[in-house]
Amino acid sequence: MAGRGGAGRRRARGQRAGAMNVTTLRNQAWEWMRSDRGLMLWAVLVGIASGLLAVLMKQSVGALRSGMFAIQSWVGGSWFLALGPILGLVATAHVVRRLLKGDHPGPGIPSTLHAISTRRGRMKRTWMFAPVVTSVLSVGFGGSGGLEAPAMQAGAALGSEVASQTRKHFRRRLLLIGCAAAGSLAAMFKAPVAAIVFAVEVIMIDLTASSLVPILLASLASLLTAFVFFEGEDILTVPTLAAFQASRLPWYILLGIGTGLGSVVFSKLYIVSQRAIGRFKNPKTRIVLAGLLLGAAVAALPPLFGEGYEVINSMFLGYSDVLIEDMWMLEGSLALPSLLGWLLLAACLKPMLTGFTVGAGGVAGIFAPALFAGALVGFAFSLGVNGWINPTAMPIGNAVLAGLCGMMAGVLHAPLTAIFLATELSGGYGLFVPLMLTSAIAFTTSRALMRHSIYTRELAERGELLTHDKDQAVLTLMSLKEELEQDFLPVQAHWNLGQLVEVVAQSQRNLHPVVDADGMLLGIVDLQDIRQVMFDQNQYLTLRVVDLMTLPLAEVQWEDKMDDVMAKFEQCGAWNLPVVEGGRYVGFVSRSRLFNAYRKWLKATSLE
Repeated sequence: MAGRGGAGRRRARGQRAGAMNVTTLRNQAWEWMRSDRGLMLWAVLVGIASGLLAVLMKQSVGALRSGMFAIQSWVGGSWFLALGPILGLVATAHVVRRLLKGDHPGPGIPSTLHAISTRRGRMKRTWMFAPVVTSVLSVGFGGSGGLEAPAMQAGAALGSEVASQTRKHFRRRLLLIGCAAAGSLAAMFKAPVAAIVFAVEVIMIDLTASSLVPILLASLASLLTAFVFFEGEDILTVPTLAAFQASRLPWYILLGIGTGLGSVVFSKLYIVSQRAIGRFKNPKTRIVLAGLLLGAAVAALPPLFGEGYEVINSMFLGYSDVLIEDMWMLEGSLALPSLLGWLLLAACLKPMLTGFTVGAGGVAGIFAPALFAGALVGFAFSLGVNGWINPTAMPIGNAVLAGLCGMMAGVLHAPLTAIFLATELSGGYGLFVPLMLTSAIAFTTSRALMRHSIYTRELAERGELLTHDKDQAVLTLMSLKEELEQDFLPVQAHWNLGQLVEVVAQSQRNLHPVVDADGMLLGIVDLQDIRQVMFDQNQYLTLRVVDLMTLPLAEVQWEDKMDDVMAKFEQCGAWNLPVVEGGRYVGFVSRSRLFNAYRKWLKATSLE
């Protein structure tokens, strides 16, 4: 009996030891994954997840589109497609109201950039699925827009959550967000290099040795995921294009200018149409009005339904009747001037319809509409040049590719992304030189007329845009609220010197704000200024604070951006400045504290 009891105790001790070993190994593995050494693994996992989200969204929208067109073919006529956009907007509004409790995911990439600059990259957890569901409904039923921005937003939210769970600091959080953005674009277009460049140009990731490898791994992991689940179904299929000839460079230059001007028109039309719908305060009114406008446009021009990638693929093949073959108001072929007019009209309608979709509460991006409009401009340019000047002056496929490249560079202000995406879509570097030329000219033209893109315009106006300007980026990340010091003891102007001395004796500071009964700042008292009289008891009852205070060299407003605060310190030379809100005293901010915070954020934003 004693022997059996001893054996049982030994087995129990062995089981406890085994359990402790498993727990220890699990804890060690988790600590490794939380460390910087585990970053590569997280980059791969984020890339795979972003690829799966992109595939899911593409497949879902493709199924909805196929269903809508199948029913339209069965009932006859394009009128049925006109019902799709309003159905999508209603379904999106229902999801936002019921499932998301009114928390709309926002416009995709601008929401992501805003989270990076104002919330240190911390994104809402609902964004991991909200953009996916709402964009599929908005675009799948015929709303104008693309899935790229919502997919990137969902992937970025996933990367942000991974950083939160593994307690990553800001620079690693930003890097995981960049990995998610690169993964989404790589899966959508099977263009891994363009995806990496996009993370640098748009998400503002600093391209360093320590950031390049994780983003590359995420892009590659997402690409392989797309090949597994999305093989043979590229959204853009570029046929074999004509070889580059130096004699055609003047046409590429003109196309670059045209797409640069066109990108400005695209951006203006999008902004105006979005604001026009947004002026209606009632959400139901916005949905009905936008649904009617979208429905009418789709009924008249069915190729405007949804993203429009099928139209771009037809353009590459030179099908000039792709836009008018289903138009009920036209019969037969069109003369060249009329055809060019319809092509340019469709290019102008696309950003307007996208603005209506987003303004009414739909969730969609401008990536696909920019490609659509650029392809139409390139196609129209080629038809015009070939029809009126020389039949072989500009190959249609080349013009379509250069057109979408130029439009993307101008609308997104991302010329390198446009170059590499167009290059990877074409399957080679045969047209790399003309694509570089077109993109550079389009971007320069657009930037000269519109300093900021649709993605960054509002953030730049509010001073919340992160850029590759390290100094400006650090100032944007710094918060006046976090650097505010409130341990300064206030005094009142009617107090005498004796009362002031009592407060000075209790204070650890050399400055005292002078306020009235309502807390409004009247001035400041500096200990250095009163040192000669504060020990003269004969003046304790006769000398008043109002006689001792001075006006501050400058005042910092509560709503001031950090670069404005730094500018005030530089102009006045003070070491401490009072902070007021509507004239009411809030606290002080010191030059030395700001410099310390600046150094901290400079280190935090470095990816080395």
